[in-house]
Amino acid sequence: MSSRTDYEVFDLGDFELSGGATLRGAHVAYKTYGTLNDSRDNAIVYPTWYSGRHWENEWLIGEGMTLDPARYFIIVPNMLGNGLSSSPSNTPPPYNGPRFPDVRVQDNVRAQHKLVTEHFGIERLVAVTGWSMGAGQTYQWAVSYPEMVPRILPFCGSAKTSRHNIVFLEGVKSALTGDCAWKHGWYDEQPWTGLRAASRVYAGWGFSQAFYWDEVYEEMGYTSLEDFLVGFWEGFFLDERDANNLLTMLWTWQHGDVGRTPGFGGDTERALASIQARAIVMPAEKDLYFPPEDNAWEVERMQNAELRVIPGVWGHFAGGGANPVDTAFIDQGLKDLLAD
Repeated sequence: MSSRTDYEVFDLGDFELSGGATLRGAHVAYKTYGTLNDSRDNAIVYPTWYSGRHWENEWLIGEGMTLDPARYFIIVPNMLGNGLSSSPSNTPPPYNGPRFPDVRVQDNVRAQHKLVTEHFGIERLVAVTGWSMGAGQTYQWAVSYPEMVPRILPFCGSAKTSRHNIVFLEGVKSALTGDCAWKHGWYDEQPWTGLRAASRVYAGWGFSQAFYWDEVYEEMGYTSLEDFLVGFWEGFFLDERDANNLLTMLWTWQHGDVGRTPGFGGDTERALASIQARAIVMPAEKDLYFPPEDNAWEVERMQNAELRVIPGVWGHFAGGGANPVDTAFIDQGLKDLLAD
């Protein structure tokens, strides 16, 4: 799908998914920032989010920031299903399009672990961090590979997808699949009406009530509410995003739960209690997907975790790099986490 070529590809070979299907010739697309040092102990993993690609993580990476490529080797692996890593849009038959198998967060992290250990020879990370679904992968790294992950900073995401969040995603799914052009996933061209409808569903959730009340979208350069809905939200969903890819990642999101990690038998609380990493968990004050009380519940069950709420009206997109105040707050959290 994407015209960008500024990434590398790690071949996973025949990769068995937790649901039982095997993706043959599977791959993870990734980009790195900085240089891996001789002792291979300066690496940070920073996974992507729902529909996000590696370049959409770059707002938190740079000179003078905590994730400074002059100091750390930052690995941004693209999620399975995002159009760059193995996805419905780039997988040959028979697992192409709507026949692409279900992928769990655990599968994503296992693929990333292969990249980190087999390709780079890294035995221990400095930290894992991520926004939204990237936060879910961050928790999963700490549960799946506790010996490798001494620190985590998940922001605006959760270790288990809540029922309310699942309901929101049902709206997105219905918008995408309700377009007659969708054809049960065998579309000839993207179901544009469905993609635009999905963007409207998303628009009411991505930012807070106060964000709209205060007309903060004007600070982003949008001249009216409708201009924001079309220019930002419709533009977001029409930017080289494929409907089957979105539905694959949506399934992953809806079924997110660290309790599903092998050995925990579906017990989310026990999985959280197993996390050895020092954690700063950063929800946004007015996030409608991942409200702070959900993270407070998680932090209470973790061994060494601090809840640090991002203040303000930006809701979920406090973690999207959309405004410098929230970016500075998240960057400071990372600085504090890595200081020890």
